[in-house]
Amino acid sequence: MSQKKKHVKQQEEKQQKLEAEEIQVQAEDEAVLETDSWEEEKAALEGKISELEAAFAELQDNYLRKQADFDNFRKRMIRDKEDAIRYANKDLLQDVIPVIDDFERAISSAEESKDFSSFYEGIKLIEKQFAGMLEKKWGLKRMNSLHEEFDPQQHEALMMEERDDVDTQRVIEDFQRGYFYHDKVLRHAKVKVAVPAEKA
Repeated sequence: MSQKKKHVKQQEEKQQKLEAEEIQVQAEDEAVLETDSWEEEKAALEGKISELEAAFAELQDNYLRKQADFDNFRKRMIRDKEDAIRYANKDLLQDVIPVIDDFERAISSAEESKDFSSFYEGIKLIEKQFAGMLEKKWGLKRMNSLHEEFDPQQHEALMMEERDDVDTQRVIEDFQRGYFYHDKVLRHAKVKVAVPAEKA
């Protein structure tokens, strides 16, 4: 082989070696770049995970607080409801106490004087005042059933009697007074009813 060819061959080998080294350096640079990029991406993802964990912890804390608040609210509502039921009749009882006082005074007065007539009048007056207070303040009204037309919505017929002097069923005796509570029947009146006599 001539000197010239040998020299060309060496030059080509040198050139190939340089190109190979350059390719290797390029590959290493790219690997470094990729590693840097992956590290940045990893750091960003770790930051995002930390943010999400913090947000989750905050949400969980808020949820537990709301749950505790709701449980306290529910317990308070149950307690308030129980108190409302227990003390629902407080105002009524405050209105009844003066009536009891009046009865005590009437009994005490009757024990001293032994006057039945004044005792009777006193009891009648107390009963009238008591019924008036219940009607005005509490909506409890007595039915006036006597001589009224029989109404099964208001009256409970305990006895029936045929009569010639009536053309419709009428109440002729009130065994037990009925009561309205506002506009509803609280207790039906127990009555005796006259019915028209059958004509022969």
